Amino acid sequence: MKAIFRFTHFFLFIFMLLPDISVYGQGTDDDYLKIGGAVRFNIIQTWYESEPSQLNTAMTWDTWRLNIDARKSGIDLSFEYRFYPTFGTHFIHHGYMGYGFSDKLYMSLGVSQVPFGIQPFASHSWWFQGPYYVGLEDDYDMGIKFDYQATDKLKLSFAYFRQAEPEGPFAGGNVTFGNSGPGRYSYDIIPGSGGHYLPSTGTIETVDADIRELDHFNFRAAYQLKPGIEVGASAQLGSIYNSSLNKSKAATAFAAHIDATEGRWNFKGEFVSYNYQALDNSGLKLDLVQMGAYGSAYDVAAKANMYVAGLAYSIPVDFGPVTSLQAYLDYTLIDKLQDAFADTHHLIPGCMIAAGNIYMYVDYAMGKNQPWLTDTFGKGLGMGDPKADWNKRLNINIGYYF
Repeated sequence: MKAIFRFTHFFLFIFMLLPDISVYGQGTDDDYLKIGGAVRFNIIQTWYESEPSQLNTAMTWDTWRLNIDARKSGIDLSFEYRFYPTFGTHFIHHGYMGYGFSDKLYMSLGVSQVPFGIQPFASHSWWFQGPYYVGLEDDYDMGIKFDYQATDKLKLSFAYFRQAEPEGPFAGGNVTFGNSGPGRYSYDIIPGSGGHYLPSTGTIETVDADIRELDHFNFRAAYQLKPGIEVGASAQLGSIYNSSLNKSKAATAFAAHIDATEGRWNFKGEFVSYNYQALDNSGLKLDLVQMGAYGSAYDVAAKANMYVAGLAYSIPVDFGPVTSLQAYLDYTLIDKLQDAFADTHHLIPGCMIAAGNIYMYVDYAMGKNQPWLTDTFGKGLGMGDPKADWNKRLNINIGYYF
């Protein structure tokens, strides 16, 4: 009941701020149904901690997906479902109903992208940036969102998300990628376990923690300083609920960003600070929480600051079907606020090649304590290893989008 009370008052407040709402239903001439999708493959070669073998080079079926977009009587539907054969899982990416109350105000109800940070991505590469791996880039949750074009230069987003998006099954997949966990596109806190740092031994004590995300409120403001240059700020306030204790702790995240395009250059910069306060089943505060996606779970430091920067240069070309190249360099430093935990570095130089419906990302991914760039999957975002070396992976992702 408390959550419903907060939900109602939150959106009453929003509508008080937006007095000029008028119905903006679309006519039947605008009705449509579009069906699309994509098929993507990965070619990889890795240089991690272990000695190289012939298995360090492989080709995998990354994903295939189905998209449906429709409008009927002014009500929109957008839906995407993904299948990941390598991980043995499949799940909803997004699925929401949308309605334009006016030419300024649009509502999305269902599983939609959380309005936080640079939209739609803080990254240029196939790998995303560091915030993605802690649920703060291209995150999708279940709830209601309002996007409001306040002026020609200012766009505001308000949202309430009751919970994470639905989970898909996990059928084993590639055993390289850790333990069983939720089949999900974006990372969310999951029940199972957490961790306490023990200063006396310098180790982590693993404990039971039946925790999950509930009742998240989001606010995002983006302002166009001039054409091509956007600055903005985001806030997320929610709770991490322990079902064994029937108690919640507040979880917060804040971001400031700039997304600037000048000619062929684009720069994306972002500062993110989060504090995932959570309790274990005995009521003690956790230093590590577990997050999961793609059928795998890993430990994440409960609080950290992130420094994100990406630079890209686009080159139009006329070479057969190839029409453009975009060279880029993306970097994230994750500064964990527990002094004993080692920082995470995420560095992705690469190039995106566009040819008709085909998009190919050629990335030379490098990381220290990066959870996917290691033989010991998922270890880097927890306590980490202060002596970790740079691991490397050549990753070529080829996708046909239709």
